[in-house]
Amino acid sequence: MTNQAFLNSKVTAQDRAIVIGVGLKSEPLTEIKENLLELEELVAAAGGEVVGSLIQVLPSWNPATLIGTGKVEDVAEMVRDSGANIVIMDHQLSGVQQRNLAQTVKVRVIDRNQLILDIFAQRAQTFEGKLQVELAQLLDQMPRMIGAWMESLSRQGGGIGTRGPGETALENDRRRIRERVAIIKDKLEGVRKNRAQHRQSRRRHEIPSFALIGYTNSGKSSLLNRLTGSEVLAKNQVFATLDPTTRKIFLPDGPPSVVTDTVGFIRKLPTQLIEAFKATLEESSEADVLIHVVDLSSPNMERQVEVVEGLIKEFNWSDKKIIHVFNKCDVAPLEKQFRVKAYPRVFVSALTGQGIEQLKKLMAQMVSEMQTDVQLYFPRSEEYKIFDLGREAQIVRKETATEGTVCYTQLTPALMSRWKDYVVK
Repeated sequence: MTNQAFLNSKVTAQDRAIVIGVGLKSEPLTEIKENLLELEELVAAAGGEVVGSLIQVLPSWNPATLIGTGKVEDVAEMVRDSGANIVIMDHQLSGVQQRNLAQTVKVRVIDRNQLILDIFAQRAQTFEGKLQVELAQLLDQMPRMIGAWMESLSRQGGGIGTRGPGETALENDRRRIRERVAIIKDKLEGVRKNRAQHRQSRRRHEIPSFALIGYTNSGKSSLLNRLTGSEVLAKNQVFATLDPTTRKIFLPDGPPSVVTDTVGFIRKLPTQLIEAFKATLEESSEADVLIHVVDLSSPNMERQVEVVEGLIKEFNWSDKKIIHVFNKCDVAPLEKQFRVKAYPRVFVSALTGQGIEQLKKLMAQMVSEMQTDVQLYFPRSEEYKIFDLGREAQIVRKETATEGTVCYTQLTPALMSRWKDYVVK
């Protein structure tokens, strides 16, 4: 089997997969099993069919094949009996381990990271999304490069004093990948700057912003559609949405705000994806309030919450205001609501609309906490500016004065600075 064959991570509808859950004896067996079930969901999301699975718990990893040699033979037998054409490991493989396994089982071998990256490659629609996925795939490929990459040969040096092996095929391929990585990073930096300009514009006009975060398939896109009346793609599958989508929302008794839907999180999120999707994740890092969407109906809800909370700490978002939204309450057992300890929280169904108005009120309350009650006085000659004020803030009431109008409103610190000449001392 060639290097090109065993490193082809693309999963198609014709693929019959054997999935292997692996872990060390120091890890809880329940978590290894949960990870394996999630890997099966990922295979389905990629379009493949799971025809077999097994688990091995080891005292330590095998440097040559990750799993034990006896288990490798078991896998090879399963491949022959089931007609499988791909083996997927629920743990990152080195290039050597991947090659050794593929040569023994005689079919393609990939790991969880490559499967996730393949799903991202299938789902990426925009120019930015495709660049991010390509960058993640290249960053994932580089450490796996071994021997004569893609069956290419060593290049000979030319000219007097340069005879010898010259640049090897592996070195040449690595150099090409590094060059491509640099080009993609430059392009993504342009995208990042463009996003930063949009965020700066929102800050300049002081538009409150919310970011939907959560485990993949928790219903973030459906919730965005329900909150804003938009029609963002929403499917009951992992990583249905990759590209960040921002929509305007009108909150009760509050100023116009924006809500952004971002890529979902997952256990063992590949570090290459975090690196590649930095521009996307900045949408969440710059938001005023995070909305953590949780699938209340999931049997692994507590573990999924832990994963997201761990990433919140990793991204240094812990100091942000967070609303905990427990979605799919229409299909979750009622007793699960009593096990929830997070606060502030709200139970909703993006499908039926249950709890949505309560969520909007909570969002408006968060915006209100960022604002200060003030009185603004406009002389008759400048009363036309009240219209501009109404576009930026909620005017609670107006009172006619002898030579002008007094407006009672709430302003953020930035708006206070903008309207300071009209503030009643």
